[in-house]
Amino acid sequence: MNRNLILGAVAAFLYNHLIGRLPSRRIRALALKAWLGALGPGAAVQTGCRFLNGRRVFLGSNNVINFGCLFDGRVHAVRTGANVSIGPEATILTLGHDPQSPGFDVKGGEVVIGDRAWIAYRALIMPGVTIGEGAVVGAGAVVTRDVPPYAIVAGNPAQVVGERSRELTYDLNYRPWLV
Repeated sequence: MNRNLILGAVAAFLYNHLIGRLPSRRIRALALKAWLGALGPGAAVQTGCRFLNGRRVFLGSNNVINFGCLFDGRVHAVRTGANVSIGPEATILTLGHDPQSPGFDVKGGEVVIGDRAWIAYRALIMPGVTIGEGAVVGAGAVVTRDVPPYAIVAGNPAQVVGERSRELTYDLNYRPWLV
């Protein structure tokens, strides 16, 4: 087996099952800075988040990643812009199986989330999707297609249900104690 695969598997196990559950933001941040492709300044990852190959996960500045999220960077990258809020237990996938493949082959693609996007509780982002700047993905939505900038989407599959103001000026700075 490839040495890098073994080291990656060990890093994933250590973070996902031990370090990621510690109630210390500083310890988690130190581990993530060493392991992720990028952890932007001011980004906060709460407890219980899991990363499948952190080397392909790039989190922008001032991101708030709530508890229990899953980031799938196994083959393709996950990239977030600045001031992105990802709600509890959201899942971002970059890889799946092709249901039409006789050999159960995998297929997927990079997921990109624009600046000031808001992904709500238990949303599911499928492989190859781009979430535009300022877009909102409603709670429990299943996003199978690109979301335009400032669109509000909801449902399964996610559909545009509204538009968000383009006058967004906030910088996220949410640092709750012990999460």
